[in-house]
Amino acid sequence: VLICTQGAWRCLSLKISNEWFRLFYYMIHIGKIIEKEFYRQGRSVSWFANKLCCDRTNVYNIFKRESIDTALLIKISRTLGHNFFAYYMEDMERV
Repeated sequence: VLICTQGAWRCLSLKISNEWFRLFYYMIHIGKIIEKEFYRQGRSVSWFANKLCCDRTNVYNIFKRESIDTALLIKISRTLGHNFFAYYMEDMERV
């Protein structure tokens, strides 16, 4: 049972909010990072879809993803010649 005064509750609420902010502020959006590298290389969506053995619409869905399956990320990293796992390592160092 949690018994507290209103002031203490505000303090606890603020502390939880700060922790959630810290965790989510630093979370990466892998789809946006992939999209940025993809366009930096000047690739076409058709080319990328062909390399990943999927439809063009799936490529656009990948760009919208905040998280991604590791097997797919390996395939994307190899296709674009870019280590996308490094972004997760940088994120882990901030915690």
